[in-house]
Amino acid sequence: MPGITREEVAHLARLARLELKGEELDHFAGQLDDIIGAVARVSEVADQDVPPTSHPLPLTNVMRPDEVRPSLTPEQALSGAPAQEQQRFKVPQILGEE
Repeated sequence: MPGITREEVAHLARLARLELKGEELDHFAGQLDDIIGAVARVSEVADQDVPPTSHPLPLTNVMRPDEVRPSLTPEQALSGAPAQEQQRFKVPQILGEE
């Protein structure tokens, strides 16, 4: 019998506004139980001397200096635009907001 019950999965499905069939509840209960078991095994292995990490490999963010370089003028950038307004691309309204 899974540690996660069918009723708990049904409750989670209702919270997520998902409609699940009976066999899906049983299927997901087993899967969720496996996931929780895997997390518990990892927690057992992690020790106090192992620092928490966000990634298994050390990463270094490589950033280039932010330097001003020549670029298009607003007129050049907007030269091919079908419509423009106040030095910006003008696009059709999609959300009905003003």
